[in-house]
Amino acid sequence: MRIVYLTQSYPSMISGAALVVENLANGMAASGHQVLVIAASDKGPAYSVHGGNLTLLRLKSRHNPMRVGQRFILYPRDAVIQALREFKPDIIHAHEALPMSLPGIIYAGAERIPIALTVHQHPATAVSYFSGIKQVLIQEALWSYARWFTKKFTTIITPTETTSTEVRKILGRHVVTISNGIDLQTFHPRRQPADEAATRQKWNLPPDVPILLHVGRLDVDKRVERVIQASAQVLRETDAHLLIVGDGVRRPALMDLCDSLGIFDRVHFTGFVSAKQGLPEIYRIASLFVYASEIEAQGIVLLEAAASGLPIVAVRATCIPETVHDGVNGFLAEPGDLAGLSQAMEILLHDQEMAVRMGEASQAIAQQHDNTFTIEAHDKLYHQLVEQGRTSYPNVKEGRRPVAEHA
Repeated sequence: MRIVYLTQSYPSMISGAALVVENLANGMAASGHQVLVIAASDKGPAYSVHGGNLTLLRLKSRHNPMRVGQRFILYPRDAVIQALREFKPDIIHAHEALPMSLPGIIYAGAERIPIALTVHQHPATAVSYFSGIKQVLIQEALWSYARWFTKKFTTIITPTETTSTEVRKILGRHVVTISNGIDLQTFHPRRQPADEAATRQKWNLPPDVPILLHVGRLDVDKRVERVIQASAQVLRETDAHLLIVGDGVRRPALMDLCDSLGIFDRVHFTGFVSAKQGLPEIYRIASLFVYASEIEAQGIVLLEAAASGLPIVAVRATCIPETVHDGVNGFLAEPGDLAGLSQAMEILLHDQEMAVRMGEASQAIAQQHDNTFTIEAHDKLYHQLVEQGRTSYPNVKEGRRPVAEHA
């Protein structure tokens, strides 16, 4: 099978969608499929990379002022369609709403091949940068656009049942639920004392003290300031340290917040850390994972923390309760409840038996998201869509009806 993935971001540019596409592309190529990934250039100029069954085409891009380390393609129509004509895919899988998806829709309609869309973000992600009535108006506009836009796709994929339910209800579309998956060979709790000591030394962390861990973008929508505010009381009453892994436009402001709260010497900012740079080892030295985002479509870092055997403190919002089961593998606070987040962290730090029990429960939950299941589910869906026949698809101008209602 010949598979094309359309995405703005792709490693070395990092986002949740980028990591998902990389995982799928590598998995499908390893399964013997011919794979083409079309993404924004991480360097600016266009270039391509070939390796085995996988080809990566990077298109000319511009700097994204809203995201650290990100670039984007403004109008890729001609370049994308030309690449699709040369590759002649059997199926296209888009991972962003626009502009990369639009030429894919045009090509798929003309060639009568299936095109799938994975939903990686809620409209709430975009509106989190605004306030008041603007949030309501922008969110309504985005959902209105989504109702029209998603009709152009053969099928819609989301990573959680919560997101699927929301999409079905608001957009009136059939949805296939497939977890984004987690590499359990990379993220696991096994460690040796010497390894822990080396990791602490690498990141300038004191020996033996408990580590409160947060991993994610340091941008407005991730609410990292709430993690810091909730952790402040815990740091004052214990010898714990807060480790914040990730980068974003809010990093300077978050460091200033730590200073104003009098906890700057107990909070450590590492910047972005990849799996190859030691992220799995960082999870393994933590005492617990804390997260305050309210806009997740799945939350890959939550799965990474769970697979690493950590109890999790998070917010009861969107799909997060699917990964964090309140009272089972962690605690959920209500949105904005900083005292609730603080109390949950203090309970876990003071009750080691509970923390260990919840960490084991986290592992069990993560097992259900083994990456092999994700690859197999996508492979099955792709074959299903292709086998249903190109002649079943109406012209793109008429919109597309789902052809995998039983998937």
